[in-house]
Amino acid sequence: MFTSTGSSGLYKAPLSKGLLLVPSALSLLLALLLPHCQRFFVYDLQAVKDDFQIWRLICGRIICLDLKDTFCSNLLIYNFRIFERRYGSRKFASFLLGSWVLSALVDIVLVEAMWHFFGIAAAGNLPSGFLAPVFALFVPFYCSIPRSQVAQILGPLSITNKTLIYILGLQLFTSGSYIWIVAISGLASGICYNSQVFRLHQVLCIPKGVAKFSSWTLEPIFSSAEPATEARIGMGATVDIQRQQRMELLDRQLMLSQFAQVRQQRQQGGMISWNRLLPPFRQRRNINSQDGRPSEQASPPPLEVSEEQVAQLMEMGFSRGDALEALRASNNDLNVATNFLPQH
Repeated sequence: MFTSTGSSGLYKAPLSKGLLLVPSALSLLLALLLPHCQRFFVYDLQAVKDDFQIWRLICGRIICLDLKDTFCSNLLIYNFRIFERRYGSRKFASFLLGSWVLSALVDIVLVEAMWHFFGIAAAGNLPSGFLAPVFALFVPFYCSIPRSQVAQILGPLSITNKTLIYILGLQLFTSGSYIWIVAISGLASGICYNSQVFRLHQVLCIPKGVAKFSSWTLEPIFSSAEPATEARIGMGATVDIQRQQRMELLDRQLMLSQFAQVRQQRQQGGMISWNRLLPPFRQRRNINSQDGRPSEQASPPPLEVSEEQVAQLMEMGFSRGDALEALRASNNDLNVATNFLPQH
């Protein structure tokens, strides 16, 4: 929607689709048909402390009671679906679970600190909903998504492919009086989980058995069909942007074709020569345009493949051989390799 996050829609993002549909439907149901039941989903830490209503730490942190927060958080989840495609549904769900649990502890600490140091009682005024993990996703978004300039305004200020996402996060951040507490706890939990402090990623994770059971039962319900492989030109895009998008599409089609040929050779038992893989279209065009004639260069040796990236692809269910081929064909681009494998 706002950033370049791979193919459009929710293809290969069943968990993101479930997070968009189920909580939103429940929020609408509570707001329009069952307003008398909203009290069961209020995030009230004061009730947790005084009346030991521990269940509010769960019910109060799943469904947004404010439809404005529901809309903003859904837009952010849709744009953050790239992480489910890149790391797999299990690792994505583990990050959401870990940040959700850690943020509850940080919420309690922040509320108590505000009461102790400033005398502000915020325990009963926190916003409800699945908000803290959404803010936590800004941590990998900032760290791992590259920034590309789209337009430049007012001299040094520029608009990038990530600007509107940050603006949307700021809108959610300022939508309530005490939502900043949830935002800070979400960012803190995202930093702790993403930096693997105290090996939290190994403790707060989805078990393999639960992940397999969910893939058998829930994934067929929330899975989406693969979108059409055509370039989408944004409204108001300049000629240069359109040309760049078409060139990227040609690059993708060229690498997909190379990868299909390599897999066919391997299935036929032939020898695979990775030196025959062509460079990307733009690189090939730049090489051929030098001095007005094609340049001949020695074929490079096979690329060294990161074992960590191979392990990540194997966690998604692909074989080691397929993972190696995809990473070599995509020049060690994990995102492109992830898009290769399901299509061949």
